[in-house]
Amino acid sequence: MLSFVLLIVGFTLLVWGADKFVAGASALARRLGVPALIVGLTVVAFGTSAPELAVSVTAALKGANEIAVGNVLGSNIFNLLVVAGLSAVLCPLVVDRDILRRDWPLSIAAAGLLTVMLLFGGGITRWEGLLLLVLFVWLMIVQVRPALRNRAVSAPSGAEELAEAMPPVMIGVNIVLGLICIVMGGQLSVNGATGIARMFGLSETLIGLTIVAIGTSLPELVTSLVAAKKGENDIAMGNVIGSNLFNILLILGASALISPITVLPTAVIDSAILTILSIAFLLPAMKGKMSRPVGAVMALCYVGFTAYLIMRSAM
Repeated sequence: MLSFVLLIVGFTLLVWGADKFVAGASALARRLGVPALIVGLTVVAFGTSAPELAVSVTAALKGANEIAVGNVLGSNIFNLLVVAGLSAVLCPLVVDRDILRRDWPLSIAAAGLLTVMLLFGGGITRWEGLLLLVLFVWLMIVQVRPALRNRAVSAPSGAEELAEAMPPVMIGVNIVLGLICIVMGGQLSVNGATGIARMFGLSETLIGLTIVAIGTSLPELVTSLVAAKKGENDIAMGNVIGSNLFNILLILGASALISPITVLPTAVIDSAILTILSIAFLLPAMKGKMSRPVGAVMALCYVGFTAYLIMRSAM
């Protein structure tokens, strides 16, 4: 009974927290006079990546950070196929040109670089971790500098509009409170779902491959779905692509810097799958829109990927 209560409370916190978080992030973008895309790629992406960051850094401090790569790869594939896919099914997404020309190709490059590191090095060394962190800093500069340079053009009207709609204090409250509820809701949901799965006799391996892997990405899923429903396409897609970049460059970079990462050969396959999928679904998005059929195909691909993981674990 406790597991069912945890699951219900967790999902309630997730949905309510995501609603507040998206509202605060959108209001912050308008008040600062920067595109909502930039807030989605930075503030929202970092916030929803908090569970992955906590899991990977904690594992690194314990010297067991080989799970960091699996955590990141599983989360990134889920973000791309399920978070973006279901968001498009809910409401066809208009994809910003900056995402298509800059951020999505950069996420492909990051996944490709990770694949090369894992293929030829069998893991990630401290020097490679430092390289990933340097690339992360460069990425932040590339994303934020143009927005700050052009903010003067849009700041006055945006600030005036939001001054009446949401005071600065409430923006902060919405973002912080929303993020806290998202993280707490994700943890409670994972605990509740894991308890229910054990009650029905599911194996620990299957629980790890499905419930726990999906659980750390619940913040991205709920936040993007709420954003899509509200018509905040830039926040929805910015969250997906931004989270994937954060996960590889910041989380794996920091984890490897703390303790060098070694991986199983299967991690190379998963990293290659992430790279190929990122390229494959960039092509239909190049038209500037992700339609419902494309979103449905993406979600079905994740079902196939999960089936592959389950069969692989059984071998």
